[in-house]
Amino acid sequence: MSLEENVFQILKGLGEDPEREGLLKTPHRVAKALQFLTQGYTKNLDEIVNNAVFNNSYESEMIIVKDIELYSICEHHMLPFFGKCHVGYLPDKKIIGLSKIPRIVDLFSQRLQIQERLTTQIAETIEKILNPLGVAVVIEASHLCARMRGVQKQNSEMVTSCVKGAFRKNASTREEFLKLIGKK
Repeated sequence: MSLEENVFQILKGLGEDPEREGLLKTPHRVAKALQFLTQGYTKNLDEIVNNAVFNNSYESEMIIVKDIELYSICEHHMLPFFGKCHVGYLPDKKIIGLSKIPRIVDLFSQRLQIQERLTTQIAETIEKILNPLGVAVVIEASHLCARMRGVQKQNSEMVTSCVKGAFRKNASTREEFLKLIGKK
């Protein structure tokens, strides 16, 4: 059964008439929206990075890309969550093109997700590609499953982090990262 046919059945299951004027094209629109929102399943990491990893012969300080917008869908309720991702790394001989980090965030966020796994996937991918001295990822997100149903807390926000290497071992490095992203 296609996505469109499944949406048609969901509408019927909700007690709606999927053949009424306002819903006639809804199965098609929902199917297209879901395909767009989960396009991370069809993306390829190597194509995203596209050889934009460069040798870095000079000693670099911390590199941070902050406030990366992210939109994802909670795998438990299939409701959106959205927020910001902050990624930092301490290079060791390699750096990556600036646009590649937000694209890596998109690769993993455009799937059915939980925020905890998403945070770790981004950190582990940066670590695998660059083998840096350390990686830190912080995600701040609002979950519609917590706002619209269940606990119904309108102003709640979830914050997750994954720190590796020097960010885990060295408190001052971790604190510098948190200060630079505005979290301390």
